[in-house]
Amino acid sequence: QVQLVESGGGLVQPGGSLRLSCVAPGRTLNANYGMGWFRQAPGMGREFVGRITWTYGAPYYADSVKGRFTISRDDAKNTVFLQMNSLKPEDTGVYYCACAADRNTYFNLNYDYWGQGTQVTVSS
Repeated sequence: QVQLVESGGGLVQPGGSLRLSCVAPGRTLNANYGMGWFRQAPGMGREFVGRITWTYGAPYYADSVKGRFTISRDDAKNTVFLQMNSLKPEDTGVYYCACAADRNTYFNLNYDYWGQGTQVTVSS
């Protein structure tokens, strides 16, 4: 079992920025295939935001966030980040990081381990 912990959420005005972090205390995340970010707005289902592998490092994004959000990783700190710029009210929701143990789960979005989420609220 891999416990994931997200941080960095909060309240921000439209057009603002936030950076979320995801760590796995005591575990080596890069022993898995890759990481993903998801979000869930109030009353809605969970939505894919983006993902990144631990090897190739080329992130992939949902169209709704492309050009505004950036996923990166710090191998030394065993941490994955989600930099969110030009935030909009529709970006409001609980943001989750997730870990894919292998290539199949990475691409089919059926991730193996999930964090508890961090709240992001975009409002004036």
